[in-house]
Amino acid sequence: MSERAAPFYCPYCGDEDLRPNEEGHGAWECGACNRAFQLKFLGLLARGVQRNDGGGEQI
Repeated sequence: MSERAAPFYCPYCGDEDLRPNEEGHGAWECGACNRAFQLKFLGLLARGVQRNDGGGEQI
């Protein structure tokens, strides 16, 4: 996994003209709408992945 995961589009305008911002890790700026934003990974959910088999008949 890379140290810096890049967003694919701006969360405000949807444009793809993004570049890293000097504010720090996870900070990006959009050239189209002139906004800056920051992405942060919070962690994994405690419940994890739940399996939903549906309880159907077994063959």
